[in-house]
Amino acid sequence: MAHRLSGGSQEGRPSSLPALCGRKRRSYFPGRMDQGGRFLEKWKARRRGAPGRLEVIPEVASRALGNRRDILVYLPASYDRTDARYPVIYMQDGQNLFDPSTSFAGEWGVDTALAKAPRKGRRAIIVGIPNAGIERIREYSPFVDDRNGGGLGDAYLDWIEQAVKPMVDARYRTVAGPEGTGIAGSSLGGLISLYAFFRAPARYGFVGALSPALWFADGEIFRFVEPAPYVRGRIYLDVGTREGEGTLANARAMRDLLVAKGYRRGKDLMWVEDQGGMHNEAAWGRRLRPALPFLLGGRA
Repeated sequence: MAHRLSGGSQEGRPSSLPALCGRKRRSYFPGRMDQGGRFLEKWKARRRGAPGRLEVIPEVASRALGNRRDILVYLPASYDRTDARYPVIYMQDGQNLFDPSTSFAGEWGVDTALAKAPRKGRRAIIVGIPNAGIERIREYSPFVDDRNGGGLGDAYLDWIEQAVKPMVDARYRTVAGPEGTGIAGSSLGGLISLYAFFRAPARYGFVGALSPALWFADGEIFRFVEPAPYVRGRIYLDVGTREGEGTLANARAMRDLLVAKGYRRGKDLMWVEDQGGMHNEAAWGRRLRPALPFLLGGRA
């Protein structure tokens, strides 16, 4: 099956990757690295009375990536009231998930979305992994784009799977197998999440790809997914109709490719075409709310 990458609007595409500095190890955290405690205080103030709590695992380093960053871990309110184990969703752009003061253009409100999910019998731990600023494009792209660079996606995923996940599994009561491990993100974060799902079928049982940047590297993700074996699990894929004609066409093409591979809409594939939806955190946060119950074992 051949796929033609749609050009269309450039909406949602990052500008060319700026020249990178040397390989000096750098630190990243929502806001300023030395204010992790203050970040939690602000979050608690804004979320006063909200269920659940947010914790920080500080300074998780990656030798291959040459940086370190704090990891945000959101625990549902029920976590402290039971001995049960919880599935975990590893989410990209962690600084955009919980607090508007640290986000790029508004927050997702993941904690609020998760608080509503238990009403449908779904609970999970959310691990928010902040992006690495100027190196976000390189880390979130498994392929090299002629204009924007990239190509560190495999090293980034190796760090998540070999360093972050074992640390989370050791500190918290998790369902450690693929049935309890998901990955999700938007735009380039959606691209790397979808890639991860097919790259390591023994690691992930579900993936959320919101407005994924399928155009990157001339649509190389299509050529990667097409021959990949069918991976048993659940896939959530969406796009907003106001993200640009090219973005919309590419998302529909990926939907069709997934259906051709054997994924069934309403069962292991949830497709959402959001009328009027845009390429921003508010739209993704709104769409995440109905996606969570599906990703955590419900039906579309």
